[in-house]
Amino acid sequence: MAPLHEIAHVAHVELLTPEPEKSLWFFTEVMGLTENGADGDSVYLRTWDDYEHHTLKLTAHATSGIRRTGLRTSSREALDRRVKAVEEAGYGVGWRDGDPGIGPTYVFRDPDGHELEIYWESEWYDAPPELTPSLKNQAQAYPARGVCVRRLDHVNFLAAEVEGSTEFVRDVLGGHPTEQIRLDDGTIAGRWLTFTNKSYDLVYTRDRTGSHGRLHHVAFATDTREDILRAADIFLDKGVFIETGPHKHAIQQTFFLYVYEPGGNRIELCNPCARLVLAPDWQTVTWTEAERAKGQAWGLQTIASFHTHGTPPV
Repeated sequence: MAPLHEIAHVAHVELLTPEPEKSLWFFTEVMGLTENGADGDSVYLRTWDDYEHHTLKLTAHATSGIRRTGLRTSSREALDRRVKAVEEAGYGVGWRDGDPGIGPTYVFRDPDGHELEIYWESEWYDAPPELTPSLKNQAQAYPARGVCVRRLDHVNFLAAEVEGSTEFVRDVLGGHPTEQIRLDDGTIAGRWLTFTNKSYDLVYTRDRTGSHGRLHHVAFATDTREDILRAADIFLDKGVFIETGPHKHAIQQTFFLYVYEPGGNRIELCNPCARLVLAPDWQTVTWTEAERAKGQAWGLQTIASFHTHGTPPV
């Protein structure tokens, strides 16, 4: 089953942080995002080449975690069809006024309890004079501050049971599973899904605590692998905790670096080496428990915290 192409892309996320000032410093001064408005306890931030109003909504909260993930549809008609499909599946919450720059938004939950939203109407970012790029096909001038991540790449959810939520993304939203992990007992421990020709947009991995609705990580893309190597030095100088990497995943072949932002959420820098899934009849690649025990692509063993740390903490 090829992607339905009614979800255009993962557009933005709302992250919760118990350390709002420190998290804001991390995302602006270290990651290089640009502020684009505020509302109450929330600040809107954007990467320099995402075209919409914001990439990240950072909200002060009692604990860490992810509140909502935004998906833009490919048309108004696609929005109507996906809303109907969600409602028929029984996971709808209802229509909401969108955040700044976003039109009417339909909110729903996946079977594990993660909150998502879909919408069509979107106000393209109009950069002020000091951020106007020289190249008109670029959303914003390169900020030359910190890591300078280019765009939001993917979201990795933790789920008590992976299969139900990923089947929902496949059957209701039209995503296509490109790779997965199957344990010896037949359990699917992780599944990577794409809505387009990217190798993946959403990931679900097993939450070993049995909890629901938690976050594993949010990933931002860089232009090159070298940007990630430089980022490791920046994180070191800024006192940001590096969990693992830089290294290369076996699954999806993504070059990676994982850190914790001050609020406790795991953030990934990734460069998937321009790997695209162009085959309309792509067959899901399945990794066995024994194959995953070998570690990452170049032999680095996955550290224990990668399987235990999630937000909010339990």
